[in-house]
Amino acid sequence: MTDVHLAALRHDAHKFTGESHRHASATFDGVRVNEPVPQGADADAAALSRPTGDPSLTTPTHTSLYRLSICTGETPVERKHIPRSTIRQDVHDLLTEADSERAHQRWLESEVAALFNESSFYPYTSLKYHTLLTAALVYSYEIGYSFEDLALIVDDPTTTIPHRTIFTSERFNLRLAASPNSRPYAPLGDSPQRSWATIWQSLNEHPLETATNRWQMVLDSNLRRIRSWSTALQYIEDFEAWGARP
Repeated sequence: MTDVHLAALRHDAHKFTGESHRHASATFDGVRVNEPVPQGADADAAALSRPTGDPSLTTPTHTSLYRLSICTGETPVERKHIPRSTIRQDVHDLLTEADSERAHQRWLESEVAALFNESSFYPYTSLKYHTLLTAALVYSYEIGYSFEDLALIVDDPTTTIPHRTIFTSERFNLRLAASPNSRPYAPLGDSPQRSWATIWQSLNEHPLETATNRWQMVLDSNLRRIRSWSTALQYIEDFEAWGARP
């Protein structure tokens, strides 16, 4: 059996290849992939970003496995003209890393994972951040915490916690954990749901300088409207890369 943390990071490998969940391959370039994630962490992470129940197309003109960017309305693949051979090699490097802490860091830094959505039914969602949310939840569940014990915690950009950090940037990092240890935080609530906007607004101290910085004000304003966690986290990454800031 694959290390549970590696299994969490590899559990949706079939979404890189376009295979259905039911017919997904058991291996990718010699490593175990598409294994079940224990303790319902995958389902909980999905509930943070996608509606429950039978999916329905939200963007009928886009049924690709590539993610649409809120910033541009395009897929990064189309905008950057990324060759398929490059994507294939980057996916290989991402999924075959054998050390779970290094694999987690690869996911945090990954550009290729950000090219894909969680589901073609919801093309603005992000496979990258769904996977990191799944990994953070399974880690917390494995050490005895329940969802309602957890909080979104804001760290400085130099602090990355293996398996718990879900987002990194030049301004701040974000993680899921039970103990804020004097860091800015907001409890996640009783059950997983598309609650990003609510949790973001509930932070007891905000990481963006909305009073003095116009672009950070725009970013914050939009983050207060987005419900899907993976969409919101990807939006922050896209916003910074898009150049909509001084």
